[in-house]
Amino acid sequence: MKVVALISGGKDSCYAMMRCIDHGHEIVALANLLPMDESVDELDSFMYQTVGHQVVVAYAQCMGLPLYRRRIRGSSRLQELRYTQTEYDEVEDLFLLLRAVQIDFPELGAVSSGAIASDYQRMRVENVCSRLGLISLAYLWKQEQDDLLQQMIAGGINAVLVKVAAMGLNPHTHLGKNLADMQPFLRKLNMHFGINVCGEGGEYETLTLDCPLFKHYRISLDEFDIVQHSPDTIAPVGVLHPSKFHLETKISTSSALQPTSEPFVKDIGVEFEESLVTPKEADASSAQSWQSVSRLDILSDSCARRHGAFAVHSLWTKSRVNDLGIEEELGFLLTAIQKDLKEDGLSWGDVLYIHLYLNDMETFMLANQTYMQVITEKLCINGVPSRSTVGIDLLGNNLGRVMVEAVVAKKMVKKVLHVQSISCWAPSCIGPYSQATVCHDMLYMAGQLGLDPPTMALVCGGPASEMKQALKNCEAVALAFSVSIMRSCVSILVYCSSSVQILERKEAETVLENFLRSTERFFEPPIVYVKVRALPKGAAIEVEPFLYAPCYGGESSESSSELRRFRRGERCQGTIVPERSFRAFYSIPFNVVLKDVDTANRDFAFDLGSLPFICAELELCLQIFSEMLAEACLDWQNVLAFRVMFDSKLVSDELVVAAWNYATNSSGRDMNMDDLVTLDLLAFP
Repeated sequence: MKVVALISGGKDSCYAMMRCIDHGHEIVALANLLPMDESVDELDSFMYQTVGHQVVVAYAQCMGLPLYRRRIRGSSRLQELRYTQTEYDEVEDLFLLLRAVQIDFPELGAVSSGAIASDYQRMRVENVCSRLGLISLAYLWKQEQDDLLQQMIAGGINAVLVKVAAMGLNPHTHLGKNLADMQPFLRKLNMHFGINVCGEGGEYETLTLDCPLFKHYRISLDEFDIVQHSPDTIAPVGVLHPSKFHLETKISTSSALQPTSEPFVKDIGVEFEESLVTPKEADASSAQSWQSVSRLDILSDSCARRHGAFAVHSLWTKSRVNDLGIEEELGFLLTAIQKDLKEDGLSWGDVLYIHLYLNDMETFMLANQTYMQVITEKLCINGVPSRSTVGIDLLGNNLGRVMVEAVVAKKMVKKVLHVQSISCWAPSCIGPYSQATVCHDMLYMAGQLGLDPPTMALVCGGPASEMKQALKNCEAVALAFSVSIMRSCVSILVYCSSSVQILERKEAETVLENFLRSTERFFEPPIVYVKVRALPKGAAIEVEPFLYAPCYGGESSESSSELRRFRRGERCQGTIVPERSFRAFYSIPFNVVLKDVDTANRDFAFDLGSLPFICAELELCLQIFSEMLAEACLDWQNVLAFRVMFDSKLVSDELVVAAWNYATNSSGRDMNMDDLVTLDLLAFP
């Protein structure tokens, strides 16, 4: 992609540019924000580094690229972590700056930033990118800081300290010192005082004088002053004010490296604001049409409310969708759920998790566009829900082309991890769906594919390789909540594409087993493998973990000691989280029923002649679940969701419905197929 790089002059933004190029992107322009007053070194800003801004103007010549600059007129008006467009906020200066670049470079696709650990900064850059239709690139995000600092120095970043504000650092001693020379001392301070070696806690800031991207010139500081802002005896604060510098021509410079056009510096001022026509937001007219139609009675939707949480699903019957496109069909379904939420005084922000089932994965892009129109970040004040998307045979079972299932928390506090930037950390979630949601100490993680995070492409090597990468991605997300897949999983759901062969699936299973046992203290959760038609991006494997995250804000949890594993033979397994959750799976193997059934000359392997055998299995399943619920001090009133999934090539949906109704009636439980909204039994106290 063509990229504009946000630069402050510091080491992070420069190294982020280098990583962009490593991943095949092209830097076409630079963008910088600076104080209104040229003589001011540092602003009281939560968002921007401005120390050394007097030198940043030289970056255009050093790199042979256009530099767009804007003076910061706003302030930190909205200081909450989650940002929404706010008049006179300093973030709006960034919006105007990038909009100016976008106008001059219509082919612009992404924005690079040097964010490493600040959610505050990352989320604001993502907000601006989302409004402009650009992608945020944050290749330094969540990287281990000691390794990252070494990579910067080894990669040729020549930077000096221009601000210090930490115990052990002194303005008169350390300002102007080379970063490479300071590295051992910074590591020492990290050991003694716990400072961040990359300065992510505001301990220090840098100014890059040279790096491999400076093809034409390097910067040399001739004169500077040390300005002490705070004479604190423990952690004095001071900045370096550059008063004179010059450019040195690089010896390696050749005609081949000369810019094709004269680099320029463009100031984006008030006159640009006055002439600006802001990009139009996504047209919501189609969403309005979904709201206004009178055909919602053709929807089949069901809710099962249990205390503070409930599950809802929405689907069509096959006869009703012949004249609808996938966008209309999904739009109606989401609107039906939204209406149901509203009746309970809730919104999409109260939804924890969404399962999106598509009959044809080729329609994923169209379905996703509709999804993003209806479920917007603006409607999700508490954070966007996590999501899993798979392809299953809906039309073959007399349903529509799409089905939606949602788990909702009623008036419960939730914490959402939503990283939209492309990084080396974990796959990005660009849009209104998050990597993970925690509520009531339970972590609902979005389905993870075997995507290489910095490229967002599937890894090569087949299902086993995809499984390995998907688990790596899962672990990265889990660690953000101070838990681990190896110790904190309540259950793992693995979707396998129909293209996966038996031997390939066995290899993938081995990868998962080895991963879970790669630590001394591990908890082996129940694992269910589900064969589906297709997965997004043509993936072979999708992993959906469900975790216990009791202390995501603190130290790494030893939560495995609080998880209790239950087994009833080889076919029933579950996990109890005391006073939190209960999850269980039951499987009916093909050969258990088939051995007593003659399948000759049948459309299905099982038909009504199989009904007694399937009923008996379901009755046994319900009996075992009842016993397990009792051991968890729960009963069927605590069950949020229960779902039966079957192979439609082996058994008809009519037979499954008949068997289910018979089993539940004979067991004295009033249930029906409309209550089956998840793939497993899920209970909350």
